[in-house]
Amino acid sequence: MSAQQTTARDTSRAGGISDQYQRPHYAPGVPAVIAPVAEPLSCMLDDAVRRFPERIALDFLGRSTTYAQLAEQVGRAAEALRRLGVGRGDVVGVILPNCPQHVVLAYAAWRIGAILAEHNPLAPASQVREQIEMHQGRVVIAWEKSLAHLVQAVGSLEGAGMAGLNVLSVDLSRGLPRASRLALALPIAAARAKRSELRGRVPAGVRSWDDLVAASAPLPTGHPLPEVNEVAVLLHTGGTTGTPKAVKLTHTNLRANAEMSLAWASQTCVEGEETFFAVLPFFHAFGLSLSLLCAVGLGATQVVLPKFGADMVLSAWKRHPATFFPGVPVMFDRILGRARATGADLSSCKIAVCGAAPTPAAVASAWEKATGGVIIEGYGMTETSPIILGNPISPERRPGALGVPYPSTDVRLVDPEDPEVEVDPGSIGELVVRGPQVFAGYWDNPEETEAVMLPGGWLRTGDLVRQEEDGFYVMADRRKELIISGGFNIYPTEVEAAVRSMPQVEEVAVVGLPTEAGDESVVAVIVPHEGQTVTLEQVRAWAERTISRYALPRRLEIVDHMPRSAIGKVMRRLVREEIQHRDAQK
Repeated sequence: MSAQQTTARDTSRAGGISDQYQRPHYAPGVPAVIAPVAEPLSCMLDDAVRRFPERIALDFLGRSTTYAQLAEQVGRAAEALRRLGVGRGDVVGVILPNCPQHVVLAYAAWRIGAILAEHNPLAPASQVREQIEMHQGRVVIAWEKSLAHLVQAVGSLEGAGMAGLNVLSVDLSRGLPRASRLALALPIAAARAKRSELRGRVPAGVRSWDDLVAASAPLPTGHPLPEVNEVAVLLHTGGTTGTPKAVKLTHTNLRANAEMSLAWASQTCVEGEETFFAVLPFFHAFGLSLSLLCAVGLGATQVVLPKFGADMVLSAWKRHPATFFPGVPVMFDRILGRARATGADLSSCKIAVCGAAPTPAAVASAWEKATGGVIIEGYGMTETSPIILGNPISPERRPGALGVPYPSTDVRLVDPEDPEVEVDPGSIGELVVRGPQVFAGYWDNPEETEAVMLPGGWLRTGDLVRQEEDGFYVMADRRKELIISGGFNIYPTEVEAAVRSMPQVEEVAVVGLPTEAGDESVVAVIVPHEGQTVTLEQVRAWAERTISRYALPRRLEIVDHMPRSAIGKVMRRLVREEIQHRDAQK
């Protein structure tokens, strides 16, 4: 066992954080372990309110909300949920982009012990239906535009799996400054366009969540808190094969990982003085942890954006210069491009955290030159809340590496075929992890849970990793064959199923190819039926009916045949290599 694999229990004082011991490569002052979680997630907001009541907690397109105001809204929302019949352990479906209502709803649900089931607001109706049927939440709170999209796609809310559910709508424009809301009503093209971005036609019988919260009294102060081992969030994942699963994350899982991140940045970030940008979606573990939790844990101002756009980011940056920016490679690349074009000043940013995909060296270098700060990479997965490994916020960081284990986190590299056997030092093995951030299993799916959990609380990540001589871990390959684009996990099986249903398509393989921005581009490789032709536009239009827009192929390649294994299975790895070889010959 390497130095990095030494367990925290062997090197710290029992029951507390060691001030003396640090793991190799840790920045000075970062502890080897965090204290055990003793309070549920809602207490993070209570602490921030107590310390920084008048500090701006949220900025949404120019409208500010202080921590005291946020707490008051959370109290009303918690009572509104309670009066809807939501109690401890009940599931609340949430179909919202990043917005103030999303933050309020999350902390309200956690305050009363409800489970937040997150859904992508741009997901196709079939996916939403499948997920709701899985978790069986009786209350669904959704963006107006998402509801309109669902009804348009399937004809009714009943067709989207919401028959008999208590469905409430959210008007994003309610979070805007008063002047901006008034401007939306103007009979001009710009106002109509903006209004259509934010609002949608509400189906008959759907009540306003915003009105319900506004009319509610605050939750009684003596209402009991949930236990820390209770489930707080369900995050949906397609797994390696596209089979849908819901990841159960407890209060302990999420708060422990947030506290690890706060400890990681403790020597750089100052409580009550930071400004976070919430661009990553809250329905994704990365955005949920760093924005919904870490920002509140620091008493930071959180600039909430409903979607990513470089110009939108830079406009908000003028109001509240970012000091902490979590993102994915393509975001950093586009922000840099627009900053160069407009002369925008990015020098306020001390820390950028890049996840989901490796950061290209050129992008990392340009970002650090433009900001004067650092950009660090991390590694994790939904099942670990999400972070397992991180690069230190110090000169010891290793660009391109996954990093070293987080505090209180143990990792091993094992034989993928026999996970009880550790690989030799320097060899590639499957990464397995143990720590308080490891999930509580898949919702109502003990078989899938058993498939990834090993004795002793070790979780199989499915990723092939190598530990280098200096102790840093680097990715060798993905066993999961995921495509990561724009921070989203895209499952080739799901995209292939959508494209394969086209009448013109005989066979299809979907692979990811790296882009200059550090993203991956979704490529559909197709064998058409004899005498048929197919275009990229046709593929995208067809597939959009059943998969999310971010998963749509960006490129189409027509081939005569597919490389196959001895048993006839299409080998995506060889398909990818053939396309790359073809590109190299151009």
